[in-house]
Amino acid sequence: MGLGGKRLRPLLTLLGGQLFTDDLGPLVKPALATEVFHNFTLVHDDLMDNAPLRRGQPTVHERWNASTAILSGDVMLVRAYELLFEHVPPALLPQVLRRFSQTAAEVCEGQQWDMNFEQEATVSIAQYLDMIRLKTAVLLGFALELGAVLAGAPAADAEHLRQFGTDIGLAFQLRDDLLDVYGDAATFGKRVGGDILADKKTYLLLTAQAQGGPIQQATLGHYLGQPVTDAEAKIQAVRAVYDELQIRPQTEALINQYFEAGLLHLERVAVPAARKESLRRLALQLLEREV
Repeated sequence: MGLGGKRLRPLLTLLGGQLFTDDLGPLVKPALATEVFHNFTLVHDDLMDNAPLRRGQPTVHERWNASTAILSGDVMLVRAYELLFEHVPPALLPQVLRRFSQTAAEVCEGQQWDMNFEQEATVSIAQYLDMIRLKTAVLLGFALELGAVLAGAPAADAEHLRQFGTDIGLAFQLRDDLLDVYGDAATFGKRVGGDILADKKTYLLLTAQAQGGPIQQATLGHYLGQPVTDAEAKIQAVRAVYDELQIRPQTEALINQYFEAGLLHLERVAVPAARKESLRRLALQLLEREV
């Protein structure tokens, strides 16, 4: 928890509440619950992925062992519930805990689908989009909804914020997929082409497999599922297939679709536009758009 990170989820909770109240003090501890839960998922995901590093430091299972990572994650999940149980007003607690439990189950389901996809020969684009919705986007939606509910927002406004967060989360994950192939290594924060080397079933790869002709299919078949003898050659060859099939503009179009759908939900929240400006600007910054 001390290694940093974007702290995006608690920030979204506070921004969701700020639409309806200026007193954010009571929202701070419930907001922390979203970050503790998120880090629980990271500890377990790192173990499942056998990842050696997180935020530039050894992962929990690397520094200690797998059992410690499992138990540490379990306790973090308990702490997240405690933060909600102790700091959400009693009248709102059943509603908040039901939604949080639903979100937690969906995140775990999304992670399971992600693990399953590594072993499955065929994954549809619709399955992939549903997986990233569960694994990444629903928690962003919950964080915003939580802030709104705690600040006394009408149910319709809280629902629009949840949908806004979910759509922005989908756009953000698709953008991450795109940057893995076309990003600048200096600003991306990890190796460009890592998903290609790992044969990760992203929207880009699945779209290429669905649309490719015999030559493109042969190229993908030559590299996918095979030992990597020349990493740069594999990255360049798969990227060339993406370029031939115009995968980049197709991905950008889908990102825009989710982004615009999210902004439409934000517009429908019945508060003055000035109160929504911070949230709108954050969405633009997350997707590196002009503010």
